[in-house]
Amino acid sequence: MSTKKDAKENPIKALASLGQTIKAERLHQKLTLDELAKISGVSKGMLSQIELGKTNPTVVVLYKVAAGLHVPPARLLPEPATKPRVWQVIRMDDEGFTLANKKDCRIRTLSPLNVEKEIVFNEIRLGPRGQLISEPHFQGTVELLTIAKGQVRVKAGDNEIIVRDGDSIQFSADLPHSLKNMTNSPVRAYTVVWYRS
Repeated sequence: MSTKKDAKENPIKALASLGQTIKAERLHQKLTLDELAKISGVSKGMLSQIELGKTNPTVVVLYKVAAGLHVPPARLLPEPATKPRVWQVIRMDDEGFTLANKKDCRIRTLSPLNVEKEIVFNEIRLGPRGQLISEPHFQGTVELLTIAKGQVRVKAGDNEIIVRDGDSIQFSADLPHSLKNMTNSPVRAYTVVWYRS
């Protein structure tokens, strides 16, 4: 039977586990804190606090650390002790799951990162003529994109194609890639990023 004390301690244990996992992955790749800070864009001080379990990184910071380590973000999260029937509800207005929020482009993750270790599900909204430009993800990554509303030009490497309402496309995301709203109306799309090992 769990106690109030246990409930209070569990988040701390989860923080420590996250920090330990990040540190173990960093050491496995023979990276110093300075080197990971440089390639991830997260300060050395912040990385140190995360590894020591003293702070909880935001989703954006976790993505940056994972990108610096070239691993799926979910791989850094601890496995839940049990699998509850309802994992987590992500509210539409919960800014903690917003990955980018610029004038012409908003990206929001729609599933908890630890639900599936190799897949991330996102919503993308592009303003009129808005554009999302992405650097290559690590080797083998694939994106599955569905257009809910609008018309988008998808470019991946040297290839490009126009997709419209209801269309879906799969493309290699280990190449430079971009989405461009081709209309003067907002676009709403959904993407599954599949980090294939």
